[in-house]
Amino acid sequence: MNKTKKFYAVNEINWGHRWGYKDTAFVPQKNRSVSLTGKRYDICGKNIPGLIPFAEEVLGITVLSEPQIKEVEKKHIVRGNINKAFVDELDSLFEKDRYSFSDEERLLHSHGQTTSDEIYKVLYSKLEKFSDLVFYIESEEEALSLIGLAKKHNVCLIPFGGGTSVSNALTIPKNETRMVVSVDTRRMNKIEAVDDENLLATVQAGIVGVELEKQLGKLGYTAGHEPDSIEFSTLGGWISTNASGMKKHKYGNIEDIVQNVTLITPEGKINQKKPLTRSSIGVKAQNMVFGSEGNFGIITSATIKIHKKPEASTFESILFYKWEDGVNFMNEVAHSNLIPASSRLMDNSMVRFASALKEEKSGLDRMFDLIKNFVVFKVRGFDPKKCVVAIFKMEGSSQEVQYQKKNLKILAKKYNPVFAGAGQGKSGYNLTLAIAYIRDFFFDQNIIGETMESAVPWSDVNKVSEAVTKRLQELHKKHGLPGKFLFGSRLSKIYHSGACMYNTIAMSFKGVDNPEKIFGEIEHEIRKTIIANGGSISHHHGVGKLRTDFIPDTISKGSINLIKGMKKSQDPDNIFGIRNNVFHDNKIDKPH
Repeated sequence: MNKTKKFYAVNEINWGHRWGYKDTAFVPQKNRSVSLTGKRYDICGKNIPGLIPFAEEVLGITVLSEPQIKEVEKKHIVRGNINKAFVDELDSLFEKDRYSFSDEERLLHSHGQTTSDEIYKVLYSKLEKFSDLVFYIESEEEALSLIGLAKKHNVCLIPFGGGTSVSNALTIPKNETRMVVSVDTRRMNKIEAVDDENLLATVQAGIVGVELEKQLGKLGYTAGHEPDSIEFSTLGGWISTNASGMKKHKYGNIEDIVQNVTLITPEGKINQKKPLTRSSIGVKAQNMVFGSEGNFGIITSATIKIHKKPEASTFESILFYKWEDGVNFMNEVAHSNLIPASSRLMDNSMVRFASALKEEKSGLDRMFDLIKNFVVFKVRGFDPKKCVVAIFKMEGSSQEVQYQKKNLKILAKKYNPVFAGAGQGKSGYNLTLAIAYIRDFFFDQNIIGETMESAVPWSDVNKVSEAVTKRLQELHKKHGLPGKFLFGSRLSKIYHSGACMYNTIAMSFKGVDNPEKIFGEIEHEIRKTIIANGGSISHHHGVGKLRTDFIPDTISKGSINLIKGMKKSQDPDNIFGIRNNVFHDNKIDKPH
């Protein structure tokens, strides 16, 4: 980040309400192709002729050159609720550049990136509740001071990292009557210490993922945590949602990476005095921080594992005849003890979606593609409407990479696959960051989509796919929606007993009143279907307010009471009143 100029969330770099960077967006061309602006991703500036035809085929609609729904020119926001005594004392303790009352800052800090409940409302209708002030915290000492001030004046504090939440975790509670202060942590962006001998780094919690890797990279290290939101999400956000990254098989999920974490609550500091490798000390208080979702306090720093930059890295892509073959193969990889850093399986819908984002080729490149397609689909007999693709990234020593690649070939052999090579694997892996911009492109065409992740046992993966497809058919018909719907799945992380399953849905709402409401209802029903067929409430995005209805069916009444007891002990006045998870409007009280 720029060290000479104070960071503010409203800036010239990011879109703000839409996803990502302002210089990056999918835009239609006159010839009905699409291009991604900017220079940040491999496909930027390339002519992409397949996206619009794919959308029209799958959704059964016509994509027009002009937007079918127009963004509101002036965003809705109401006057702030000001606690004068709090503001006066805040003003006496801090410089004016530490906080903002601007409407733009307040609106930006009043939502995450949930499609229907947040972004759609911001862009096209009205968001309901807003932060009243945005405070940019810069140190642990300031966290203590700010919390003390909020407690004294009965002000509600809401921690804010990168704002990438997709669980309504940043939605201001409807019944909150106090002044609400959004506490943005992104000025806390420094690596405080590096332990070269024990390979640990103590890092401020507001650091954004790409900045963390940049600073560690200069020292010859990596943390290895690489979520899809790495460009915008923060270390504190990862901890508060119990996050997972694309390379978790090598580096672990966030709970495996973090050795110690500091949380400042209204009652004091939660952490270990030393970042011990492991210790048997009874119940670890710091474990309450993982998945805490802003309910207890402000995460200010963490000590994390770091690794020397890998000596070698490569990719692989493997084509299978059908989904079932791919799932069985991934199951075997999970049990092989030679799992690549990143392992991913895309079903046929997701394969065709990714293919639709390929750049237009000419000359020899086009000829080679035609030859490859002829071999795969004509000679080998793969069905383009059934085949699936597994993508892997391997990194470590040269020997590790070789062993992993050899293992994949041995395990895959019995399924008679096609090995598509490192080039296809690399392009598929790198597409992950760019693909997030598609949501906003389709918004303007009145197409709404969302991806729901869940941990699913191996025995239930196929069952979830079948059940969701059937339920989507019923819901699409029930609401009389135009055209057809898209449903696709991918396995993005694999475990001994199951996998992280991403389920993507999309559909047109042309001519439909209150599309965000209907899509929200459909999304909720699909989550219910996933859970009923063996899936978890979430794998790594947290619960927030979006998934609280499912908590009583997920954990016992005793567990709920334990969590509420921790809240009472550390924040008895509910200063951190975001009301996520079991605290949402105090509704989660029925016995189970």
